[in-house]
Amino acid sequence: MQKFTSSPAGMLMGFWSHRNLLMALARREVVGRYRGSFMGILWSFIHPVFMLAVYTFVFSVIFRARWGGGSEGREEFALVLFAGLLVFNVFSECVTQAPGLILSNVNYVKKVVFPLEILPGVTLVSALFHCGISFVVWLVADVLLFGVPPVTVLLFPLVLLPLCLFVMGLSWLLASLGVYVRDLAQFIGLATSVLMFLTPIFYPATALPEAYRAFLFLNPLTPVIEQARDVLCWGKGLDGAEYALTLCASALFAWAGFAWFQKTRKGFADVL
Repeated sequence: MQKFTSSPAGMLMGFWSHRNLLMALARREVVGRYRGSFMGILWSFIHPVFMLAVYTFVFSVIFRARWGGGSEGREEFALVLFAGLLVFNVFSECVTQAPGLILSNVNYVKKVVFPLEILPGVTLVSALFHCGISFVVWLVADVLLFGVPPVTVLLFPLVLLPLCLFVMGLSWLLASLGVYVRDLAQFIGLATSVLMFLTPIFYPATALPEAYRAFLFLNPLTPVIEQARDVLCWGKGLDGAEYALTLCASALFAWAGFAWFQKTRKGFADVL
């Protein structure tokens, strides 16, 4: 029986040795999503532009919302909200697809020798592509409305690094469990919808009473979204200690998810 490495070095080397395959599959997934549509890949630009316009109208015109009750303009509220969605959408796109990754690629399990561990990476690269398009939309809107953005926007890729590690670990875990527990996909879809409102996307973390605020920060997405808004909207740099802690915790979780996936993948063929 083939042995699968579960070491941190094996996790990194697996991606490096199969990097060309990973990028080819990610490109196929992005292109395949829009294949046959009239607008094609232009939809990846149209969607975030449309959503940004909707958020601006709903929260500034209908709800007349202000971030934290301050004097910020309604356009700024929409950009702050959209910055949080940049992070959440990467998480949501990967996690909702994770339980079905192996189930939808049965041929890779049974008929060929295929590095199944890169499948969550394919979804992540696709999600990052759409995040990049949305970030460009956010950046253009910020320039048009408020002028030159702060130089700290260059730190945004660093903000996404712990998120990517956490998402990979969770995706490996869910992809494995999804083979054995078929109802998992339904539960994850529901949990992701609930999590959107339990994450400070539409409201600042300070809006919660201080007694409950600590529970909000148990959500692993909260520090990433707060850091994203710091570098994109408020012109603040990263808190070194907080960032290092988030990065280390995410790396450990990614390795734990990878180890679980490698340990359980031997039974995939029997179940499928």
